[in-house]
Amino acid sequence: MSNRLDRLERKIGYTFSDQSLLTLALTHRSLGGRNNERLEFLGDSVLNFVAAEALFERFPEAREGQLSRLRARLVKGVTLAELAKGFELGDFLRLGSGELKSGGFRRESILADTTEAIIGAIYLDSGMDAARERVLYWLTGHIDSLTLVDNNKDAKTRLQEYLQSRHCELPRYEVIESSGEAHCRSFKVDCRISLLDEPTFGAGNSRRMAEQQAAQQALIALGAEKVDD
Repeated sequence: MSNRLDRLERKIGYTFSDQSLLTLALTHRSLGGRNNERLEFLGDSVLNFVAAEALFERFPEAREGQLSRLRARLVKGVTLAELAKGFELGDFLRLGSGELKSGGFRRESILADTTEAIIGAIYLDSGMDAARERVLYWLTGHIDSLTLVDNNKDAKTRLQEYLQSRHCELPRYEVIESSGEAHCRSFKVDCRISLLDEPTFGAGNSRRMAEQQAAQQALIALGAEKVDD
């Protein structure tokens, strides 16, 4: 096992003092017993902080809402899974038989979660400076590609990325009222997310427009964006 882990350490660019931490980071809950969920929780927090710090320094003119959206893009599951594939992390996962048979070693959610667990393991092994150095090194290309102009996404996309970065369920939209003739309809939509106790609402002359407005109100209620002046 040690030789295999040595190979992974070379791929991630970090050598563990306590290699059992890396073993634990690779252990999915499907295997039973101790698993990587606690390390994933820790790594997620470290990742979000490092990403926030890097963006704060890189974009001194950016508003809070812009920084939140950029961070969501940076730490989303797709990005982490992409890193994991570069490390060939699927070859090292410790999965239960059910997950093995269903191809869990290729599942992006498992790969992303394991990447966060490895960040948590590095933090426990060597502290914040080492974890920050590795995260920034892994994400350099992604950070360099971010601009405030590229961040001009619609409200529904921004809300979805915000929730995905926090591993929350996606928003649910429902038309609660519609009126008018076919050529002049108006819609009222609510948006429900797990982070808010009450739904937010939007209205417009199309369902899509109403959903966008409801998503925008949800982002404001979350504190992810400010009300436009």
